[in-house]
Amino acid sequence: MTSPRLLVLQPSKSDPLAKLGDWLDAEGIELDLVLLKEQPAPATLDGYQGVICLGGEMGALDDIDHPWLADVRKLLSNAVAKRLPTLAICLGAQLLAAATGGQVRRGPQGPEVGVLLVAKRDVAANDPLFADLPFTPDVLQFHNDEVHLLPPGAELLAASPKYPNQAFRVGTSAYGLQFHIETTPEIVLNWAAKDPESAACARPQHFDQDFLAEAHRDFEEVWRPFVHRFAMLVRGELPPAGCSRTQLPLV
Repeated sequence: MTSPRLLVLQPSKSDPLAKLGDWLDAEGIELDLVLLKEQPAPATLDGYQGVICLGGEMGALDDIDHPWLADVRKLLSNAVAKRLPTLAICLGAQLLAAATGGQVRRGPQGPEVGVLLVAKRDVAANDPLFADLPFTPDVLQFHNDEVHLLPPGAELLAASPKYPNQAFRVGTSAYGLQFHIETTPEIVLNWAAKDPESAACARPQHFDQDFLAEAHRDFEEVWRPFVHRFAMLVRGELPPAGCSRTQLPLV
């Protein structure tokens, strides 16, 4: 049997697949990685069973400096139209929102940084990926921009007090996560070193090596099963949102 193939769009070398790649490899998913600063994005999604879009330091609409962002937004829009399972993280979530009619802006309350909680919304109880998550899962935040307005018809799945649009679904199977689930402590420490002004908005212990190591163990406990469910969605083993495993006969 041929392994499902995912297109992985990586805007920045500073935010690799890391743990997310390990978890998907363990699921038998084939990963086709495109480093967007060095390689052109594919023209179509033909031959792919899903899409991942990672984060980066640029803004979702910084097309002048990064003209390939327009290609990424087009691919994400096509993924929604084709109902391909899609997981878009941080900048990726902002690109997904912008590609499907939402609005992204600089966060008016400043950076959201550190090991924090998000809270599931009621609608998440009926979502195939979010239903089994804890009510307030731990996440890693490191962003300055926000999804200000969700795309028309999108469902809000998780929120935080500072920026409400933390996780959302567009269509049946395209998910945007404003936070990170893919990181390692080393990646987070690198971000803090590169952007000390944003890092200063977090509590100091949030960039302690031991604290981050423990936090990432907690992340894995919560988010690896989430990625397992995403892999099931990619393989067609889990019905997307709004679909049932069984169809009643028409009368």
